[in-house]
Amino acid sequence: MIIVTDSERKIRLPFSRGIPTRSITLAGIDVGIAYAIATEVQKELERKGKKAITTDEIRELTYQKLLEKGLREEAKRYLFWRELRRRKVRLTVLLGGATGVGKSTIATELAFRLGIRSIIGTDTIREVMRKIIAKELLPDIHVSSFLAERVVKAPRNSDPLIYGFETQVKHVSVGIKAVLERARREGLNALIEGIHVVPGFVEPREDEFMYIITVPMKEHLIAHFYERARYSQRDAEKYVKHADRIMRIQDYLVERAREHGIPVIENVELESTVSTIIADMMKKLEEMGV
Repeated sequence: MIIVTDSERKIRLPFSRGIPTRSITLAGIDVGIAYAIATEVQKELERKGKKAITTDEIRELTYQKLLEKGLREEAKRYLFWRELRRRKVRLTVLLGGATGVGKSTIATELAFRLGIRSIIGTDTIREVMRKIIAKELLPDIHVSSFLAERVVKAPRNSDPLIYGFETQVKHVSVGIKAVLERARREGLNALIEGIHVVPGFVEPREDEFMYIITVPMKEHLIAHFYERARYSQRDAEKYVKHADRIMRIQDYLVERAREHGIPVIENVELESTVSTIIADMMKKLEEMGV
């Protein structure tokens, strides 16, 4: 067994390939290749008969492995993210997007790579609010986001679907802001995902990252609904029936994102989507001089 010592955190743990794998994927390397490199690192340590090693030594060895494979840009990015972790830079990511575009799956993969331990879904925030606030007081939070128009009275000359959706977002945003304020106050990492993450209703700070996730066409959305139903108790048909309404909400979210300068990312393939987000985060952090 190889024991790894983290001199800054004053802890000693057995070497695990999963930890360097996560760090390497942040450099934009496929998880399979990252795991293979982490395995090479472990084998070299065993070949050298190492029983104890520091995190700095692992970082240097991993960096050299990346260079040996001609991955110079990736090696640079690897050091960047390692340094960010060492300095305990707070990371806050907000993922918005219409129902069924893949936000939860993206959030899970992103949290793993960034080392964020807690993912908060805005549907969870809404569920807590439902238990506290009676349906008679806030009827909109007690229905699906794409059906909120049925329980609120839209003004004349407004789009009832969008008005109902905005009404629900306005109420759930109170909970989102509370979670954000706590993360800021305590310096915690946070990943918040959900349809209620809407530009203008939730305002990220300069050092926070917001993205709106989309799908190219209604057919992609429907495919996501059926795929999701395989692993949950959500009835795909309920959502398929309202796919046109959900796509209209997506159009609205894209418009809001453009108005507020929030990146819109089309989710066709998970690895590409996650890599695009991480690359954008790195670019912005570098621009901030972090």
